[in-house]
Amino acid sequence: MKNIKTLYGLPEKVIFCKTCTLSNQRPHSVSEFKHTKNRKGAIYLNIDKDGICDACKMSKLKGKTINWKLRERELHELCDKYRKRNGEYDCLVPGSGGKDSRYQSHILKSKFGMNPLTVTWPPLMYTDYGYKNFRSWIDSGVDNVSFYPNGEVSRKLANLSIKNLLHPFQTFILGQYNYPPKIALKYDIKLIFYGETHSDYGGPIIETSKSLRSKSFHTYSNLNEIYIAGTKYKELREKYKIGEKDLQNYLPLNEELFEKSDIKVLALGYYLKWDPQEIYYHAVEKTGFQPRPFRSQGTYSKYASIDDKVDDLHYYTTFIKYGIGRATYDSAHEIRNKHLTLQEGKSLVAKYDGEFPDRYFKETMEFLNMKEEEFHQICDKFRSPHLWVKKSNSWKLRHNVNLDGEDD
Repeated sequence: MKNIKTLYGLPEKVIFCKTCTLSNQRPHSVSEFKHTKNRKGAIYLNIDKDGICDACKMSKLKGKTINWKLRERELHELCDKYRKRNGEYDCLVPGSGGKDSRYQSHILKSKFGMNPLTVTWPPLMYTDYGYKNFRSWIDSGVDNVSFYPNGEVSRKLANLSIKNLLHPFQTFILGQYNYPPKIALKYDIKLIFYGETHSDYGGPIIETSKSLRSKSFHTYSNLNEIYIAGTKYKELREKYKIGEKDLQNYLPLNEELFEKSDIKVLALGYYLKWDPQEIYYHAVEKTGFQPRPFRSQGTYSKYASIDDKVDDLHYYTTFIKYGIGRATYDSAHEIRNKHLTLQEGKSLVAKYDGEFPDRYFKETMEFLNMKEEEFHQICDKFRSPHLWVKKSNSWKLRHNVNLDGEDD
């Protein structure tokens, strides 16, 4: 299969990890405001010569090498240093009231004696269960600041994100990363805690040696280098007539201002061993989190990423762009945490990956001012030829984890 075109820098040869369901087509997390149409400079999951991906190697480190008692002691010392005794907030937890943010705020408050302020950039379209969980999170004993951006602008940017990047989730990600540091600055809070490290998902393993998240995710130095919805900042202002005050909501902090603030953006998963299923049990037992009574389309899970009606569509677009969908991501995690066998994971991928999310699709298209047929046409443009082939008027993957793709 030589000289078949690849899109946005994807590795030409598709390789699956021997110990989970991920492939080397999975992209690393990137700074969303540097995300362009061609994903120039994109980095993808590393799989070594023995066929083992970095996420699986990280899992082994977590199980055998990392001294979690020592890491927890480091967290106690950090909290002792920054804990405020006057009733003011001393740490910030971004989140929507899902299992992860509930665990973070509860454990920091109950075990480490902190007074967290929770901060929410709301989903584009709350699900019923998502909004109920958000309200019950606050009712469980946390203070919260929520920011609802201009709805007309958020819809316009989400529409552009699909057309330019096939990335319906980008505006939410921008808000979740960029808004919390601004609130931390306003309230003089020095610690921001997110959940897992990027290395839990296959990011550089070097992240296991530090708790600080790269400032490249939440700072900028040159406005001319900013892209939102795959569009230059200046073009959004001039061509799409989006006001500067509205675009400012999506921008990160200026790098110089961030450095002066001494704000630290941390991954709680560096200090505490992170297992999504155990996090879920904790959130249910201690904070009243409720899963949905039905599974999410594209996977078998009922409790992860259930806040936004756009969630299911987002994971479907990853299946289009990278040949791996939501069941792949979920099963890979659970295989590494020994909740599934490799074969069970592969079977779940075969059954659910790429399932079209029709539950909220019509409503989402109406919200985004996009015709359904237009969305499908955009999807086809983002199918990389080295991943997809069209046969009998139907798109087929060339390769999959069960090795029964069209070219396997």
